[in-house]
Amino acid sequence: MKKLLFFAVLCLSVSAISAQTKEELEQQKAEKQAEVDAAQAEVKALQAKIDALPGWRKGAFGTIGGSLSNFNNWYAQGVPNNASGNIGFTLNAFANLIEEDFFWRNSLTTNLNWVKFDDKDIATDDDSFRTATDVFNISSLYGRNIAKNLAASALAEYRTTILDNFNDPGYLDIGIGATWTPIENLVVVVHPLNYNFVFADEDTVFNSSLGAKIVADYTRQIGAIAFKTNLSAFQSYESGDLSNWTWTNSFSYTLWKMIGVGFDFGLRSNKQEALNYSINTLGNAGETFDTVDNDLQSYYTIGLSYKF
Repeated sequence: MKKLLFFAVLCLSVSAISAQTKEELEQQKAEKQAEVDAAQAEVKALQAKIDALPGWRKGAFGTIGGSLSNFNNWYAQGVPNNASGNIGFTLNAFANLIEEDFFWRNSLTTNLNWVKFDDKDIATDDDSFRTATDVFNISSLYGRNIAKNLAASALAEYRTTILDNFNDPGYLDIGIGATWTPIENLVVVVHPLNYNFVFADEDTVFNSSLGAKIVADYTRQIGAIAFKTNLSAFQSYESGDLSNWTWTNSFSYTLWKMIGVGFDFGLRSNKQEALNYSINTLGNAGETFDTVDNDLQSYYTIGLSYKF
């Protein structure tokens, strides 16, 4: 009986000691967590001060997507012997010089994609990768501050394709006006005096003109998420048929170290490109600006992302 009583008391004592040890450990953990939270707050405050200092801000992120497949004698499908693939990547990069009296913002956006589908039972079938998406945009914005969030500015922006038909067409916007930065990371450009140079072999469709340029760009990183949205629009004073706009968006979420997932999509409206495609690709020789269907252009890319 004494042994049983002693054993029971011992077990209760061990339980009490264990419970007390767990409480002490949880208390120590809470104290350490509070120290970590305080340190992280200090780091964020210091980083905010660093970001506010004059100087260069540089960064880049992109998306890589792709797949390859090969089938031999897979009779359940319509083409039992084939090789197919899809490879693409996007890149968003910026280099901004921010000073007290002026700024110089530079950005690069590109989206390239190749696809192939080779029917191995057809000897003349094209077995190479063909261009599917071809987007290239580079811009440079200089501004001189005239108020806290307002600056007199000049913009040069160039858009084209680089894999197929380089600079055919190519668009170069050069203009002056004002730039508004209402909040951090948001840049709104309004240039009522802008000339849209259009370079193309088929000059009967593509024409340069004077007009207004509007650009809105928001680029930001929040933790593991990086995203960029950019709207670039030109309104011709000569004719609405010569106007155009492009809206591109890029999202990247880092999962492990510098690798994550990314999603890009873009929309565009350009009546000159629609007319050129109808006449020179579809063979509609009698097509005009009044009769052509200016369908909304779009693309998207999903895949792995890499943060530079």
